[in-house]
Amino acid sequence: MAVSSLTKFTVPLATDQSASAQGLLMPKLKFRFRASFENFGVSSNTVEMTKQVVDIKRPSVNFNPITIDVYNSKVYLAGKPEWQEITVNLRDDAGGNVSKMVGEQLQKQFDFMEQASAASGIDYKFVLRYEVLDGGNGANQPNVLETWELYGCMLTTVDYGDMNYSSNDPVTVGLTVRYDNAIQTPTGTGVGTAVARTIGSTITG
Repeated sequence: MAVSSLTKFTVPLATDQSASAQGLLMPKLKFRFRASFENFGVSSNTVEMTKQVVDIKRPSVNFNPITIDVYNSKVYLAGKPEWQEITVNLRDDAGGNVSKMVGEQLQKQFDFMEQASAASGIDYKFVLRYEVLDGGNGANQPNVLETWELYGCMLTTVDYGDMNYSSNDPVTVGLTVRYDNAIQTPTGTGVGTAVARTIGSTITG
């Protein structure tokens, strides 16, 4: 059948790696996801936040290199990992739910009325969790393909956007989130997987 040609829609591999029917693996799609906020703001129900997410950035980590100068060259070692800030854009609903919860989170970090700050990070930090889904809905529950959990989150920037008579776009609230650590769950599926620590027989860079 002609449909068998679809098994060839991928990169040809070496003879010892190639199967008779390779096929192309289904990719994760950007628009199939959901994000949830735990311990965000004061209101107990944050599902309205989940409903109003427009887009969210996946984690990005940077290892600041350590430079070792040697005789005729340089050697580079991995320094401390640093998780980069992410952005989350939310639609600002007419009921004011998003603005209220974002405002509550800001007030937890710093009381703008009384000009008083939180005593410690545990008083305001939250968990941000987002899941990549397979497209299921309704009677067909979605399967979670990937989960990221961001720990020790706080808001570093909140942008309430603009208003514009010539625009048909909804009003949005942009959040910039700084976090302490990110793990893919369940543990064992990526970042956070237990990998045996390798110690070379010779101590060298």
